[in-house]
Amino acid sequence: MMERFFIKNELTRKRYRKFKRNKTAMVSLWIMILITFFSFTAEFWANSKPIIMHYRGKTYLPIVVEYHPTEFAREDIFVMDYRSLEFQKDDWAAWPIIQWDAFESNKWATDYPAPPSKYNWFGTDDRGRDVLTRLIYGFRYSIGYAFGTWLFSYLIGAVLGSVIGYFGGRADLVGNRFIELIEMTPQLLLLITLISIFEPSMWLLVVFSVLFDWTGIYHQMRSQFLQLRKREYVEAARAIGASDWRIITKHIFPNALTPLVTFSPFAIAANISGLALLDYLGLGLRAPTPSWGELMGQAQKYFTTSEWLVWYPSLALLITMVALINIGLAVRDAFDAKSSV
Repeated sequence: MMERFFIKNELTRKRYRKFKRNKTAMVSLWIMILITFFSFTAEFWANSKPIIMHYRGKTYLPIVVEYHPTEFAREDIFVMDYRSLEFQKDDWAAWPIIQWDAFESNKWATDYPAPPSKYNWFGTDDRGRDVLTRLIYGFRYSIGYAFGTWLFSYLIGAVLGSVIGYFGGRADLVGNRFIELIEMTPQLLLLITLISIFEPSMWLLVVFSVLFDWTGIYHQMRSQFLQLRKREYVEAARAIGASDWRIITKHIFPNALTPLVTFSPFAIAANISGLALLDYLGLGLRAPTPSWGELMGQAQKYFTTSEWLVWYPSLALLITMVALINIGLAVRDAFDAKSSV
């Protein structure tokens, strides 16, 4: 048992070293880590509230705590505008690098969309909202949708593919006919119909997407189990009385992980571009949710006058796609059977 454990770890180390030797993949991995970190901590980098503030003898944390305007002797507003505070000698505030939130319009701009300036580095959209801020916040929804769709699609597809591939026979016949019915369904038309009936949210879009996306990994796992179920170690486990559940989970599944691992970065990349397409068509997240696809939709309208709405969202999507594809190629090479031995 210890020998088996050691071999597994040695194989993992070999794969990791092979992945690490790919410099392009490592750079891409760090790019994705940094983008994800800055997006999920965006309140500290792009916000209209101070991170911490000392005002009239008290210390406040507006980034964490929502203070009512009456706390600052303001009776004329319902939402606190921290820019309007008059700081005295002993008062101070630490502001984020970008002093705009994702829903705030720049009321000092003369026209919308406003071009890039020292106040809005990437310009504003057609409602005066900071483009860079909406790109940073929008990545949350893109990666959340992509990861959620990937996770549940692969979970359903892997479980069904493993079970049907292991038992084969009648289960395989019935299962494949059911899969063919799903794959013959006009997916885009059905998705548009569902979105027109229900108010779309990120998790509702995930559910709709999972209904069809799981069939791809199902075929891969089914093929793996059809190949591996007749191997000698499976026959030996069956001969000593191992249950079907144990054979599937302990003997075959660990040796059938290659499709799950190697296809995952490509699936996540496809889901990110898929959400951008839905948002571009107006079928995705509802306004005013920050969205890369929604910015690209604005770019089509203002292409001749506001080219920054074209280049910055497109560049963000391109960098993300290229980084994920580079990671996927490196993972595929690391899990290549010939190079892992």
